[in-house]
Amino acid sequence: MDTYSFLRELADSWVLLALTCFFIGTIVWSFRPGSRKTHEDTADIPFRNETIPTTLEQEDGK
Repeated sequence: MDTYSFLRELADSWVLLALTCFFIGTIVWSFRPGSRKTHEDTADIPFRNETIPTTLEQEDGK
């Protein structure tokens, strides 16, 4: 068996299985019960710095 055939069979079976398990593990990890606070904190990132002075907007004529 040459190297290409061996690597092709390996990729078609075991590597596919390993990547599928990694994908399912990632999904399970992200939806675990303890991650709610982390996801809520991450979702609030765009709203953290809303203290831009409105006087700058009025001076620019906007």
